Amino acid sequence: MNSPRTTLYRDKQNAKLMGVCSGIADYTGIDVLWVRLALIILIFATGFALPAYFVAGLLLSKKPAHLYVDHDETRYWQRVRQNPKRTAREIRARMKDVDRRLADVETFYVSSNPRLTAEIERLR
Repeated sequence: MNSPRTTLYRDKQNAKLMGVCSGIADYTGIDVLWVRLALIILIFATGFALPAYFVAGLLLSKKPAHLYVDHDETRYWQRVRQNPKRTAREIRARMKDVDRRLADVETFYVSSNPRLTAEIERLR
C-alpha cells in the first residue's frame, strides 16, 4: 500500500475545475500553469484528454488538508516521487556528514578532557 505522501490526489485547494491538474502539479513538482497548458494542448490535439480528465477527477481521492507540514516537506516528497534512489542517496550523504561532524565534536571534547577520555576507554 502506498504512503499517503506518495499518492496522486486531486488538489481542490488550488483547483480551477476538479483539481486534477493541480494534483498532478503537486505530485510532480511541475508548475500548475504548465500542467494546465499541456492539458489544453492535449485536448485540442487528441480529444482523448478531456474524458481522461473527468475520469481522473472522479477516480482520484481528494488531497488531505494537512498532508504536508510546510513547503520544504512538500518539495522533499516531490523529489521522493521523482527519484526515490537519489533521495535516499541524499539522506545517506547528510547522515554521513552529521556522523562526521559528531565524530569531530567527540574528538575535540575527548582530546581536551583526559577524564572523559579515560571514561570512554573504560566503557569500550
